[in-house]
Amino acid sequence: MDSFDIPSLRDGESYHVFISYSSTDYQWTHSLIEQLESCGLQVCYHERDFTPGRTVLENMSDCIQESQKVLLVLSPEFVRSRWCLLEANMSLFRDCLERKPIVPVLLEPGVPIPPHLCHLTYLEANDPDFKNKLLKVLCTPNQQLQSSTVVPFRPPSIYNGKVLQPLTAVNDEELYKWDSGLFSDMEVPDQLRLIIEDHDKYREAVRIINRVSEDKVWLRPLWIRVVIYIAGLGFLTALLVFCVYVAFLSYDNLNFPPVRRLDIWWSVVISISFAPLGFFIHLGLWKMDDEKYILREMQKAVGKANLILHEDKVLMGCGSNSKIYLVYVSLDSCKQEFAETFPDQAEEMFQRALMFFSSGYTCSLAKRHSLFLQSSSSGHLKGGLCFCQYVSQQLRKDKWE
Repeated sequence: MDSFDIPSLRDGESYHVFISYSSTDYQWTHSLIEQLESCGLQVCYHERDFTPGRTVLENMSDCIQESQKVLLVLSPEFVRSRWCLLEANMSLFRDCLERKPIVPVLLEPGVPIPPHLCHLTYLEANDPDFKNKLLKVLCTPNQQLQSSTVVPFRPPSIYNGKVLQPLTAVNDEELYKWDSGLFSDMEVPDQLRLIIEDHDKYREAVRIINRVSEDKVWLRPLWIRVVIYIAGLGFLTALLVFCVYVAFLSYDNLNFPPVRRLDIWWSVVISISFAPLGFFIHLGLWKMDDEKYILREMQKAVGKANLILHEDKVLMGCGSNSKIYLVYVSLDSCKQEFAETFPDQAEEMFQRALMFFSSGYTCSLAKRHSLFLQSSSSGHLKGGLCFCQYVSQQLRKDKWE
Protein backbone atom coordinates (compact mmCIF):
# COMPACT_ATOMS: atom_id res chain seq x y z
CA MET A 1 0.00 0.00 0.00
CA ASP A 2 1.37 3.39 -0.98
CA SER A 3 2.08 6.02 1.70
CA PHE A 4 0.16 9.31 1.73
CA ASP A 5 0.38 12.43 3.84
CA ILE A 6 -2.53 12.58 6.28
CA PRO A 7 -4.25 15.99 5.91
CA SER A 8 -4.50 18.13 9.02
CA LEU A 9 -7.90 18.80 10.59
CA ARG A 10 -9.03 22.41 10.48
CA ASP A 11 -11.13 24.35 12.97
CA GLY A 12 -14.52 22.68 13.38
CA GLU A 13 -13.27 19.40 11.93
CA SER A 14 -12.95 16.30 14.13
CA TYR A 15 -12.75 13.59 11.47
CA HIS A 16 -11.22 13.01 8.07
CA VAL A 17 -14.18 10.99 6.86
CA PHE A 18 -17.70 10.11 7.91
CA ILE A 19 -18.71 6.61 6.77
CA SER A 20 -22.37 5.75 6.24
CA TYR A 21 -23.27 2.10 5.68
CA SER A 22 -25.95 -0.52 6.25
CA SER A 23 -25.72 -2.80 9.28
CA THR A 24 -25.74 -5.79 6.91
CA ASP A 25 -22.32 -4.58 5.65
CA TYR A 26 -20.89 -4.23 9.17
CA GLN A 27 -18.09 -6.77 8.82
CA TRP A 28 -16.65 -5.42 5.56
CA THR A 29 -16.98 -1.80 6.64
CA HIS A 30 -15.35 -2.24 10.03
CA SER A 31 -12.47 -4.08 8.42
CA LEU A 32 -12.00 -1.02 6.20
CA ILE A 33 -12.30 1.33 9.19
CA GLU A 34 -9.53 -0.52 11.03
CA GLN A 35 -7.24 -0.19 8.01
CA LEU A 36 -7.97 3.52 7.59
CA GLU A 37 -7.41 4.27 11.27
CA SER A 38 -4.18 2.27 11.25
CA CYS A 39 -2.97 4.73 8.59
CA GLY A 40 -3.69 7.67 10.90
CA LEU A 41 -7.08 8.79 9.53
CA GLN A 42 -9.79 9.84 11.96
CA VAL A 43 -12.97 7.97 11.00
CA CYS A 44 -16.51 8.72 12.15
CA TYR A 45 -19.30 6.12 12.10
CA HIS A 46 -22.67 5.90 13.78
CA GLU A 47 -22.27 2.99 16.26
CA ARG A 48 -19.39 4.68 18.03
CA ASP A 49 -19.68 8.41 17.36
CA PHE A 50 -23.41 9.24 17.35
CA THR A 51 -24.53 10.95 20.57
CA PRO A 52 -27.17 8.93 22.47
CA GLY A 53 -30.49 10.70 22.99
CA ARG A 54 -30.31 12.73 19.79
CA THR A 55 -32.16 12.01 16.58
CA VAL A 56 -30.48 10.25 13.69
CA LEU A 57 -30.86 13.41 11.62
CA GLU A 58 -29.15 15.61 14.23
CA ASN A 59 -26.30 13.16 14.68
CA MET A 60 -25.81 12.69 10.96
CA SER A 61 -25.83 16.42 10.29
CA ASP A 62 -23.23 17.16 12.99
CA CYS A 63 -20.97 14.28 11.94
CA ILE A 64 -21.01 15.40 8.31
CA GLN A 65 -20.22 18.97 9.34
CA GLU A 66 -17.32 17.80 11.50
CA SER A 67 -15.85 15.57 8.78
CA GLN A 68 -13.78 16.52 5.74
CA LYS A 69 -15.41 13.97 3.45
CA VAL A 70 -18.34 11.55 3.31
CA LEU A 71 -17.89 7.92 2.28
CA LEU A 72 -20.97 5.91 1.31
CA VAL A 73 -20.75 2.11 1.22
CA LEU A 74 -23.22 1.31 -1.55
CA SER A 75 -24.87 -2.10 -1.31
CA PRO A 76 -28.40 -3.23 -2.23
CA GLU A 77 -29.51 -2.92 1.40
CA PHE A 78 -27.95 0.54 1.77
CA VAL A 79 -29.66 1.84 -1.36
CA ARG A 80 -32.98 0.33 -0.24
CA SER A 81 -33.05 1.75 3.28
CA ARG A 82 -30.23 3.89 4.61
CA TRP A 83 -29.75 5.98 1.47
CA CYS A 84 -33.43 6.87 1.65
CA LEU A 85 -32.84 8.25 5.15
CA LEU A 86 -30.05 10.50 3.90
CA GLU A 87 -31.75 11.58 0.71
CA ALA A 88 -35.17 12.02 2.30
CA ASN A 89 -34.07 15.16 4.12
CA MET A 90 -33.21 17.32 1.15
CA SER A 91 -31.76 20.19 3.18
CA LEU A 92 -29.17 17.88 4.75
CA PHE A 93 -28.44 16.22 1.44
CA ARG A 94 -28.05 19.53 -0.39
CA ASP A 95 -25.67 20.82 2.28
CA CYS A 96 -23.71 17.58 2.12
CA LEU A 97 -23.32 17.78 -1.65
CA GLU A 98 -22.42 21.44 -1.76
CA ARG A 99 -19.91 21.46 1.09
CA LYS A 100 -18.42 17.99 1.39
CA PRO A 101 -16.88 15.70 -1.25
CA ILE A 102 -18.76 12.41 -1.42
CA VAL A 103 -16.86 9.18 -2.04
CA PRO A 104 -19.21 6.42 -3.25
CA VAL A 105 -17.84 2.90 -2.84
CA LEU A 106 -19.62 0.19 -4.82
CA LEU A 107 -19.50 -2.87 -2.58
CA GLU A 108 -20.54 -5.32 -5.30
CA PRO A 109 -21.24 -5.14 -9.04
CA GLY A 110 -24.80 -4.41 -10.14
CA VAL A 111 -25.81 -2.21 -7.21
CA PRO A 112 -28.19 0.50 -8.51
CA ILE A 113 -26.53 3.91 -8.17
CA PRO A 114 -28.81 6.52 -6.56
CA PRO A 115 -29.72 9.27 -9.07
CA HIS A 116 -27.95 12.06 -7.20
CA LEU A 117 -24.67 10.13 -7.26
CA CYS A 118 -24.64 9.25 -10.95
CA HIS A 119 -22.45 12.26 -11.73
CA LEU A 120 -19.68 10.88 -9.47
CA THR A 121 -17.05 8.32 -10.42
CA TYR A 122 -17.42 5.62 -7.80
CA LEU A 123 -14.74 3.30 -6.45
CA GLU A 124 -15.23 -0.45 -6.70
CA ALA A 125 -14.47 -2.56 -3.65
CA ASN A 126 -13.32 -5.50 -5.78
CA ASP A 127 -10.73 -3.36 -7.57
CA PRO A 128 -7.24 -4.78 -6.72
CA ASP A 129 -5.98 -1.22 -6.21
CA PHE A 130 -9.05 -0.10 -4.24
CA LYS A 131 -7.26 0.75 -0.97
CA ASN A 132 -4.64 2.95 -2.66
CA LYS A 133 -7.29 4.80 -4.70
CA LEU A 134 -9.38 5.38 -1.59
CA LEU A 135 -6.44 6.63 0.48
CA LYS A 136 -5.45 8.95 -2.36
CA VAL A 137 -8.91 10.55 -2.30
CA LEU A 138 -9.16 10.76 1.50
CA CYS A 139 -5.70 12.30 1.80
CA THR A 140 -6.25 14.87 -0.94
CA PRO A 141 -7.36 18.31 0.34
CA ASN A 142 -10.95 19.15 -0.58
CA GLN A 143 -10.04 22.17 -2.69
CA GLN A 144 -7.92 19.94 -4.92
CA LEU A 145 -10.63 17.32 -5.48
CA GLN A 146 -12.55 19.54 -7.88
CA SER A 147 -9.94 18.73 -10.53
CA SER A 148 -9.48 15.13 -9.41
CA THR A 149 -10.19 12.41 -11.96
CA VAL A 150 -10.94 9.90 -9.21
CA VAL A 151 -13.98 11.50 -7.55
CA PRO A 152 -14.98 14.77 -9.21
CA PHE A 153 -16.70 17.13 -6.80
CA ARG A 154 -19.49 18.92 -8.67
CA PRO A 155 -22.66 19.87 -6.84
CA PRO A 156 -25.57 18.53 -8.94
CA SER A 157 -28.91 20.28 -9.22
CA ILE A 158 -31.35 19.05 -6.57
CA TYR A 159 -34.90 18.48 -7.82
CA ASN A 160 -38.30 17.83 -6.34
CA GLY A 161 -40.31 14.81 -7.36
CA LYS A 162 -37.98 12.16 -5.92
CA VAL A 163 -39.73 8.78 -6.04
CA LEU A 164 -39.53 6.73 -2.84
CA GLN A 165 -40.14 3.04 -2.34
CA PRO A 166 -43.88 2.27 -2.76
CA LEU A 167 -46.09 0.74 -0.08
CA THR A 168 -47.47 -2.76 -0.71
CA ALA A 169 -50.70 -4.04 0.83
CA VAL A 170 -50.20 -6.50 3.68
CA ASN A 171 -53.00 -8.65 2.22
CA ASP A 172 -51.55 -8.52 -1.30
CA GLU A 173 -51.31 -12.30 -1.75
CA GLU A 174 -54.99 -12.91 -0.94
CA LEU A 175 -56.38 -9.76 -2.52
CA TYR A 176 -59.02 -9.93 -5.23
CA LYS A 177 -59.15 -7.22 -7.89
CA TRP A 178 -62.47 -5.98 -6.54
CA ASP A 179 -61.15 -5.69 -2.96
CA SER A 180 -59.30 -2.83 -1.32
CA GLY A 181 -55.78 -3.38 -0.04
CA LEU A 182 -54.88 -2.93 3.62
CA PHE A 183 -51.64 -1.13 4.50
CA SER A 184 -49.71 -1.33 7.75
CA ASP A 185 -49.99 1.71 10.02
CA MET A 186 -47.97 0.16 12.85
CA GLU A 187 -44.49 1.19 11.71
CA VAL A 188 -43.46 4.23 9.73
CA PRO A 189 -41.16 3.08 6.87
CA ASP A 190 -37.49 3.96 7.28
CA GLN A 191 -37.58 6.24 4.26
CA LEU A 192 -40.28 8.42 5.89
CA ARG A 193 -39.02 8.63 9.46
CA LEU A 194 -36.87 11.67 8.81
CA ILE A 195 -39.36 13.36 6.50
CA ILE A 196 -42.47 13.14 8.65
CA GLU A 197 -41.70 14.47 12.11
CA ASP A 198 -45.13 13.61 13.55
CA HIS A 199 -45.48 9.91 12.82
CA ASP A 200 -49.15 10.00 13.83
CA LYS A 201 -49.76 11.92 10.60
CA TYR A 202 -48.57 8.95 8.58
CA ARG A 203 -50.64 6.52 10.63
CA GLU A 204 -53.78 8.62 10.20
CA ALA A 205 -53.15 8.88 6.44
CA VAL A 206 -52.89 5.08 6.18
CA ARG A 207 -56.03 4.62 8.29
CA ILE A 208 -57.95 6.86 5.87
CA ILE A 209 -56.95 4.55 3.01
CA ASN A 210 -57.70 1.40 5.01
CA ARG A 211 -61.21 2.64 5.77
CA VAL A 212 -62.08 2.04 2.10
CA SER A 213 -61.96 -1.69 2.88
CA GLU A 214 -64.19 -1.22 5.92
CA ASP A 215 -66.74 1.21 4.50
CA LYS A 216 -66.85 0.57 0.74
CA VAL A 217 -66.27 -3.14 0.25
CA TRP A 218 -68.79 -4.72 2.64
CA LEU A 219 -71.25 -5.40 -0.22
CA ARG A 220 -68.54 -6.67 -2.55
CA PRO A 221 -67.81 -10.29 -1.41
CA LEU A 222 -69.13 -12.94 -3.79
CA TRP A 223 -71.21 -14.82 -1.22
CA ILE A 224 -73.14 -11.66 -0.36
CA ARG A 225 -73.74 -11.06 -4.06
CA VAL A 226 -75.04 -14.65 -4.47
CA VAL A 227 -77.42 -14.25 -1.53
CA ILE A 228 -78.72 -10.96 -2.90
CA TYR A 229 -79.11 -12.47 -6.35
CA ILE A 230 -80.97 -15.56 -5.08
CA ALA A 231 -83.26 -13.39 -2.94
CA GLY A 232 -83.98 -11.18 -5.91
CA LEU A 233 -84.55 -14.19 -8.16
CA GLY A 234 -86.93 -15.69 -5.59
CA PHE A 235 -88.91 -12.47 -5.46
CA LEU A 236 -89.13 -12.25 -9.26
CA THR A 237 -90.16 -15.92 -9.48
CA ALA A 238 -92.92 -15.41 -6.92
CA LEU A 239 -94.10 -12.34 -8.79
CA LEU A 240 -94.08 -14.27 -12.06
CA VAL A 241 -96.07 -17.17 -10.57
CA PHE A 242 -98.59 -14.72 -9.16
CA CYS A 243 -98.98 -13.12 -12.58
CA VAL A 244 -99.47 -16.58 -14.13
CA TYR A 245 -102.12 -17.38 -11.52
CA VAL A 246 -103.97 -14.17 -12.32
CA ALA A 247 -103.66 -14.99 -16.01
CA PHE A 248 -105.13 -18.46 -15.41
CA LEU A 249 -108.15 -16.92 -13.75
CA SER A 250 -108.57 -14.60 -16.70
CA TYR A 251 -108.26 -17.52 -19.14
CA ASP A 252 -110.87 -19.48 -17.18
CA ASN A 253 -113.28 -16.57 -17.21
CA LEU A 254 -112.75 -15.96 -20.91
CA ASN A 255 -112.82 -19.70 -21.77
CA PHE A 256 -109.38 -19.77 -23.48
CA PRO A 257 -108.33 -23.20 -24.71
CA PRO A 258 -106.03 -25.26 -22.35
CA VAL A 259 -103.09 -25.14 -24.77
CA ARG A 260 -102.66 -21.48 -24.00
CA ARG A 261 -102.22 -22.33 -20.33
CA LEU A 262 -99.45 -24.77 -21.28
CA ASP A 263 -97.73 -21.97 -23.20
CA ILE A 264 -97.75 -19.82 -20.08
CA TRP A 265 -96.24 -22.58 -17.93
CA TRP A 266 -93.50 -23.10 -20.51
CA SER A 267 -92.77 -19.37 -20.38
CA VAL A 268 -92.32 -19.61 -16.60
CA VAL A 269 -89.98 -22.60 -16.89
CA ILE A 270 -87.88 -20.94 -19.61
CA SER A 271 -87.64 -17.69 -17.63
CA ILE A 272 -86.41 -19.51 -14.53
CA SER A 273 -83.94 -21.62 -16.56
CA PHE A 274 -82.24 -18.46 -17.80
CA ALA A 275 -81.54 -17.38 -14.21
CA PRO A 276 -78.07 -19.07 -14.00
CA LEU A 277 -77.03 -17.46 -17.30
CA GLY A 278 -78.19 -14.09 -16.02
CA PHE A 279 -76.26 -14.66 -12.80
CA PHE A 280 -72.95 -15.24 -14.59
CA ILE A 281 -73.53 -12.21 -16.83
CA HIS A 282 -74.21 -10.06 -13.80
CA LEU A 283 -71.20 -11.50 -12.00
CA GLY A 284 -68.94 -10.43 -14.88
CA LEU A 285 -70.44 -6.96 -14.91
CA TRP A 286 -70.10 -6.72 -11.14
CA LYS A 287 -66.42 -7.63 -11.33
CA MET A 288 -65.65 -5.07 -14.03
CA ASP A 289 -67.55 -2.36 -12.19
CA ASP A 290 -66.03 -3.24 -8.81
CA GLU A 291 -62.42 -2.95 -10.03
CA LYS A 292 -63.09 0.59 -11.25
CA TYR A 293 -65.20 1.42 -8.20
CA ILE A 294 -62.57 0.32 -5.67
CA LEU A 295 -59.81 2.18 -7.51
CA ARG A 296 -61.91 5.37 -7.56
CA GLU A 297 -62.66 5.07 -3.84
CA MET A 298 -59.00 4.45 -3.00
CA GLN A 299 -57.96 7.46 -5.09
CA LYS A 300 -60.43 9.61 -3.15
CA ALA A 301 -59.05 8.29 0.13
CA VAL A 302 -55.46 8.97 -1.00
CA GLY A 303 -56.51 12.54 -1.82
CA LYS A 304 -57.75 12.96 1.76
CA ALA A 305 -54.51 11.43 3.06
CA ASN A 306 -52.49 13.95 1.04
CA LEU A 307 -54.29 16.79 2.82
CA ILE A 308 -52.38 15.59 5.89
CA LEU A 309 -49.04 14.61 4.33
CA HIS A 310 -48.35 17.42 1.85
CA GLU A 311 -47.12 19.74 4.60
CA ASP A 312 -44.25 17.29 5.17
CA LYS A 313 -43.51 17.29 1.42
CA VAL A 314 -44.86 13.77 0.92
CA LEU A 315 -47.59 12.74 -1.51
CA MET A 316 -49.26 9.37 -2.03
CA GLY A 317 -50.69 7.99 -5.25
CA CYS A 318 -52.96 5.00 -5.81
CA GLY A 319 -51.26 2.85 -8.43
CA SER A 320 -53.59 -0.13 -7.91
CA ASN A 321 -55.68 -1.63 -5.14
CA SER A 322 -52.50 -3.15 -3.66
CA LYS A 323 -49.83 -0.48 -4.23
CA ILE A 324 -49.42 3.09 -3.00
CA TYR A 325 -46.74 5.23 -4.64
CA LEU A 326 -44.78 7.76 -2.56
CA VAL A 327 -42.94 10.85 -3.76
CA TYR A 328 -40.99 13.56 -1.98
CA VAL A 329 -42.11 16.84 -3.52
CA SER A 330 -42.55 20.39 -2.28
CA LEU A 331 -45.84 22.11 -3.14
CA ASP A 332 -44.98 25.44 -1.48
CA SER A 333 -44.46 27.31 -4.74
CA CYS A 334 -47.57 25.74 -6.27
CA LYS A 335 -49.59 26.73 -3.22
CA GLN A 336 -48.40 30.30 -3.68
CA GLU A 337 -49.56 30.10 -7.29
CA PHE A 338 -53.04 29.14 -6.07
CA ALA A 339 -52.98 32.12 -3.70
CA GLU A 340 -52.25 34.48 -6.57
CA THR A 341 -54.80 32.86 -8.90
CA PHE A 342 -57.62 32.53 -6.35
CA PRO A 343 -56.98 35.33 -3.82
CA ASP A 344 -60.35 34.87 -2.09
CA GLN A 345 -60.48 31.06 -2.15
CA ALA A 346 -56.82 30.06 -2.21
CA GLU A 347 -56.86 27.48 0.61
CA GLU A 348 -60.19 25.99 -0.43
CA MET A 349 -59.12 25.60 -4.07
CA PHE A 350 -55.72 24.18 -3.13
CA GLN A 351 -57.28 21.56 -0.86
CA ARG A 352 -59.84 20.71 -3.53
CA ALA A 353 -57.02 20.23 -6.04
CA LEU A 354 -55.22 17.95 -3.58
CA MET A 355 -58.37 15.90 -3.11
CA PHE A 356 -59.02 15.36 -6.82
CA PHE A 357 -55.59 15.47 -8.48
CA SER A 358 -52.79 14.66 -6.01
CA SER A 359 -53.12 10.88 -6.44
CA GLY A 360 -52.88 11.10 -10.24
CA TYR A 361 -50.03 13.59 -10.01
CA THR A 362 -48.06 11.29 -7.71
CA CYS A 363 -48.58 8.35 -10.06
CA SER A 364 -47.38 10.47 -12.99
CA LEU A 365 -44.19 11.28 -11.08
CA ALA A 366 -43.68 7.67 -10.00
CA LYS A 367 -44.28 6.24 -13.47
CA ARG A 368 -42.70 9.17 -15.32
CA HIS A 369 -45.96 9.67 -17.22
CA SER A 370 -46.61 13.26 -18.33
CA LEU A 371 -43.52 14.29 -16.41
CA PHE A 372 -41.68 15.73 -19.39
CA LEU A 373 -44.63 17.06 -21.36
CA GLN A 374 -44.08 20.51 -22.76
CA SER A 375 -45.79 23.36 -20.96
CA SER A 376 -46.40 26.88 -22.16
CA SER A 377 -45.01 28.30 -18.91
CA SER A 378 -42.11 27.39 -16.67
CA GLY A 379 -43.16 25.48 -13.58
CA HIS A 380 -41.82 24.79 -10.12
CA LEU A 381 -40.46 21.31 -10.85
CA LYS A 382 -37.22 21.11 -12.74
CA GLY A 383 -37.49 18.78 -15.73
CA GLY A 384 -41.23 18.22 -15.59
CA LEU A 385 -44.69 19.39 -14.63
CA CYS A 386 -45.26 20.80 -11.18
CA PHE A 387 -48.54 20.22 -9.35
CA CYS A 388 -50.26 23.43 -10.43
CA GLN A 389 -49.34 22.74 -14.07
CA TYR A 390 -50.70 19.20 -13.76
CA VAL A 391 -53.96 20.54 -12.32
CA SER A 392 -54.20 23.06 -15.15
CA GLN A 393 -53.75 20.32 -17.75
CA GLN A 394 -56.42 18.16 -16.13
CA LEU A 395 -58.89 21.04 -15.99
CA ARG A 396 -58.44 21.57 -19.74
CA LYS A 397 -59.64 17.98 -20.13
CA ASP A 398 -62.70 18.65 -17.91
CA LYS A 399 -61.37 16.27 -15.27
CA TRP A 400 -62.55 18.26 -12.23
CA GLU A 401 -64.90 15.70 -10.67
